[in-house]
Amino acid sequence: MPGSLSRRTFLRGSGVAMALPLLDAMTPARGADKGAVPRRMVAVCSNLGFHTPFLFPEKAGTDFEPTPYLDVLKPLRDQVTVFSGLSHPGVDGGHTAEMSFLTAAPHPGAPNFKNTISLDQLMAERIGAETRFASLALGGLGLSWTRGGVRIPTEGKPSRLFDKLFGTGGGNPTRKLRDGRSVMDLVGEEAKKMQREVGPGDRQKLDEYFTSVRELEQRLVRGQEWAKKPKPKVDYAPPKDITDSAEMFAQARTMLDLMHLALKTDSTRLITYYVGGTGGVVPNIPPWPTTGTTSPTTARTRRSSSSSSSSRP
Repeated sequence: MPGSLSRRTFLRGSGVAMALPLLDAMTPARGADKGAVPRRMVAVCSNLGFHTPFLFPEKAGTDFEPTPYLDVLKPLRDQVTVFSGLSHPGVDGGHTAEMSFLTAAPHPGAPNFKNTISLDQLMAERIGAETRFASLALGGLGLSWTRGGVRIPTEGKPSRLFDKLFGTGGGNPTRKLRDGRSVMDLVGEEAKKMQREVGPGDRQKLDEYFTSVRELEQRLVRGQEWAKKPKPKVDYAPPKDITDSAEMFAQARTMLDLMHLALKTDSTRLITYYVGGTGGVVPNIPPWPTTGTTSPTTARTRRSSSSSSSSRP
């Protein structure tokens, strides 16, 4: 009886890695994981940061008192772990440190900075083939980086993300993927010719380029298979893009709703989301929920009162 194959098996030769279609020999490996809870990761980076007193609990352990930001997670408290005091040694440069959010590559502000593969893409190499989209990079600046240190383009418009996840997308996707792959092959051949005529530095850059091309080709091959399968149906109206910078909370809420749908339909299991600023525009802050949560203002008042009373003789 032939042995089973991992669905991540590749055929390799002459510097080429070719992904295989789903074979019968891969079925036992899949069956072994039947019923297992899928591994997922969502990474969110906020350009504006967080007010840490409303995020981190004062008491360590599982019986901590939820802070205003964590109050909504109270029913899941036994499944939540909050870490504080963490840092990436060597990651400096103010806002440029966002480039190292998921890579920990040191000195992102240096002129010779070179990034590394981000955590989500490292995971995508392992579990990305399980879903239609290996990963989603959302928001403004990208938090996702390839193994060659190239930033992955993001999707910042909810309308386009919704169409990508649940719409028809227009045209013949299989044909587009086939045409795109042939273009990549042509570019790869031309680049190989150039490699023989350049110096070591440029040769390294071309090698990084080849890696990106191969990664794209593998995604295109996977995409061809998924293009034959219907996209999931959801009870959610196609969103309209909010262009007013003052409505950053509404923008984020729409994107978070779509992220939830992407996970719920198992369209992907890896998402990165960059929440940008307002460009100097004063944001419209929605009122704090009145049921089931403690507002930051109330929490601040309680803490001030407690401090005042404890200082009295």
